[in-house]
Amino acid sequence: MPRRSSRPRMSRCRRISRTASPRTPPVLARPCAWRSTPGLAGCSVEDWDPREQRLYDIDVATERVAAAAEAAHAGPVRLVLTARAENYLRGNPDVHDTITRLQAYQQAGADVLYAPALDRPEDLRELLAAVDLPVNVLARPGTPPVAELAALGVKRISVGGGLAFAAYGAAVEVASELLSDGTYGFTELSRVGAKAARAAFEG
Repeated sequence: MPRRSSRPRMSRCRRISRTASPRTPPVLARPCAWRSTPGLAGCSVEDWDPREQRLYDIDVATERVAAAAEAAHAGPVRLVLTARAENYLRGNPDVHDTITRLQAYQQAGADVLYAPALDRPEDLRELLAAVDLPVNVLARPGTPPVAELAALGVKRISVGGGLAFAAYGAAVEVASELLSDGTYGFTELSRVGAKAARAAFEG
């Protein structure tokens, strides 16, 4: 019997938007090859230099955002550019410097502003009062719940690698149950996954 192709059904998954993260100046200087990636809706640019292991000077970081904005907004499809201020992730929880950076990135052409790990309500209020663009918050332990963030004025929430790591954690728990207890309690969770898979791929 001929094998049934799953391609038409898989294509429906392209409605899920994806974001690319160019990290180095040469990537920003090129005419953005990632724009042609199917389903890509946005991109982000950070102000952390992975080679030097430090934050870019604000002038350099702002130039990077401007270059990324020019590339992201060119052509028939306008990508959403998220500009990231990495202070809080890199051991420098300075709300005032973070706000100064995000204000500069706003002026440079970003569409969304993001300071991962800045999530105290009082800090968010100060940030939101100082900028006009939508602000993104990273979901992590201790982050206020969605309803509270929405009431503050936050427009977008990212989970980072949270969903993938939660799946890895479930796999570890399943393996541990089999190895340690020899039981199959995980089959209840398997039913949930199987139901979701059927709904996604069988239509």
